[in-house]
Amino acid sequence: MRSKRNWLIVLGLGVTVSVAAAFKLGPKTSTPYFTQKAQRGDIHDLVEATGTINAVTTVQVGSQVSGTIQKLFADFNSHVKRGQVVAQIDPSLFQGALLQTKADLESSRANLAAARANLAKAQSTAAQAQSDYVRNQALAKEGVISGQALDLAKANAETALAAVNAARAQVRQATADTQQKSAAVSVAQTNLEHATIRSPIDGTVVARSVDVGQTVAASLQAPTLFTIAQDLTKMQVYVSTDESDVGNIRPGQPVTFKVDAFPKETFRGRVSQVRLNPTTVQNVVTYTTVVDFDNPEMKLFPGMTAYVSVPVADAANVVKVPNGALRFTPELKPEALAAAYSKAGIAVPAKGKAAGEMPKRGGGSPFAVVWKQTSAKKLEAVQVTTGITDHTFTEVAQVLHGTLQPGDEVVIASGAPGARPDGGAARSPMGGRGFGGR
Repeated sequence: MRSKRNWLIVLGLGVTVSVAAAFKLGPKTSTPYFTQKAQRGDIHDLVEATGTINAVTTVQVGSQVSGTIQKLFADFNSHVKRGQVVAQIDPSLFQGALLQTKADLESSRANLAAARANLAKAQSTAAQAQSDYVRNQALAKEGVISGQALDLAKANAETALAAVNAARAQVRQATADTQQKSAAVSVAQTNLEHATIRSPIDGTVVARSVDVGQTVAASLQAPTLFTIAQDLTKMQVYVSTDESDVGNIRPGQPVTFKVDAFPKETFRGRVSQVRLNPTTVQNVVTYTTVVDFDNPEMKLFPGMTAYVSVPVADAANVVKVPNGALRFTPELKPEALAAAYSKAGIAVPAKGKAAGEMPKRGGGSPFAVVWKQTSAKKLEAVQVTTGITDHTFTEVAQVLHGTLQPGDEVVIASGAPGARPDGGAARSPMGGRGFGGR
């Protein structure tokens, strides 16, 4: 019994070794490839970016005076008119200051009146002293009065004239003080008026930053009480456009965009401006593109994120290949690769590779080489010039060497272990979708 069991074990080991040897020594299969068909269709080259929806005109309503919010007459989403009262700051301090400055002004006016009266009195005294001096001069010539009396009359006249000049100076000072007090009244009146906050435009309140009882301090900077959007039926999208795309955007271009709030709807607008001010974040340079659009139903709100598409080029009914085909080069020895190029009539570059350039946005027709898989599972090189791309497919502008027709299988990646397709819906060597299928 034991010998029979040992014989079965030996027999099993022999079969295992034979099978392993058969797999090890069996013929190797050719390298499989992921392919996708060349197609005929349309290509739409788009600049895609994200942006933020904003009102065309947004005004921040602040306060030029400090105080406590006494009343609010507007809230979020309130529709307001130009000049409408939206808030009231407690006016009691400003009313008291206005009364005080008015009292100071009245006092200053009284001082001015007194100064003018003193001037008139001084002028009368000076006129009398001058008359006395003139009479004394005549009397002195006749010897009626002494020279000392004449000198005294002269001194009195000069003193009276100096008093007139002093009185005039007092009038000027009182006048200036009155003007100063009048200006203080104007300032106090203005502060009292500024305690009543009014809307500077017609619009909708999109933000309210204060509550009743809150103290606002305007000593350092004007605090923002409300943010008012002028007209929400006409809005804008501020789009952050990459520097590589900004050269293809022009004012007037049509734009489509979507928002998360209405994922099934497409909204339309037009480019109105490409701002020259760059923004750099982590070495990425972007420019702001402004898109105008109508919002008649006011469905879109300020601050929403918009996913924007700007068409920059179109090609209709053209042959197109997946972009992975333009990046693919088979892993062959240089001699075999050169022979494949030579067979197709393609000039072999210095290093034995005729790797094609990826097309640039907007066309330019660079040269490229794609590899077509025949029905016999052989590879053929085809040299083409490329047109525009939608970043999934690229237009074949012209076939320079070889043939390429819609329906031909072009290789997008090697199916060797560890290789992955570059993208697109590929067919694997075993049939069905490859790794890039969707």
